[in-house]
Amino acid sequence: MNKTLAITLMVIGGLVLSALLFGAGLYVGRSNLGSVGFASTGMMRQGNANQGYSMMGNGYNMMGGPATVNSKPLTVAQATQAVEGYLKNLNNSDLELKEIMIFNNNAYARITEKSTGIGAMELLVDPTNLNVIPEYGPNMMWNLKYGGMGASNGMMSGRNGMMGGLNTNAESASSTMTVTPEKALTLAQTYLDKEYPGYKTATDADPFYGYYTIDITKDGNVTGMLSVNGFSGQVFLHTWHGTFIEMSE
Repeated sequence: MNKTLAITLMVIGGLVLSALLFGAGLYVGRSNLGSVGFASTGMMRQGNANQGYSMMGNGYNMMGGPATVNSKPLTVAQATQAVEGYLKNLNNSDLELKEIMIFNNNAYARITEKSTGIGAMELLVDPTNLNVIPEYGPNMMWNLKYGGMGASNGMMSGRNGMMGGLNTNAESASSTMTVTPEKALTLAQTYLDKEYPGYKTATDADPFYGYYTIDITKDGNVTGMLSVNGFSGQVFLHTWHGTFIEMSE
């Protein structure tokens, strides 16, 4: 088997696995939507009352409902320890934990490059077992440099892993995008005004290699987040977090 064919087969295999993982993420997101007061068509309906802000008007929850599992939310310290251990296994000294956000369904971590300040990847921490995994959605689909890297079982844990080679030019990936941070914020707000009136974007769009992630607020309180593609301007709502609890930067 020549080198070109081998690389082609590796890329195809990686893309298939990525699609399967993303599909699982979407399934989880849709399950959450159905359980927290959204009809299957995406239209809002009356759901169970809950604490925190929701899109139905109750509390600080972008999705408006309880966790999908009966588990106690993580503390910032627990999530930080889990993520730091995960990063150590990646063996990349340029990566650092920049932000932790605690939700009732999981903990979210934003990882950046020390050398550039650009976002490298987004991670989720499972509150039931402290497992750390790459976040679904844009982190896997749109991340031009680190997309799909880092599963703790090693299958996706580096450039030579199954997913690590998806972008054969990862080292030369540029953080320059045709959609500016200001435009990303405008696109995100337009989306919110149409789909979820009353919700606002945060003032900053956190850049990653290929997209931005933006916090969503209601009455000045964080409720969730969405991402904007840095080239097409597509908006992708993160549907899997649940109720926002606290954050640490």
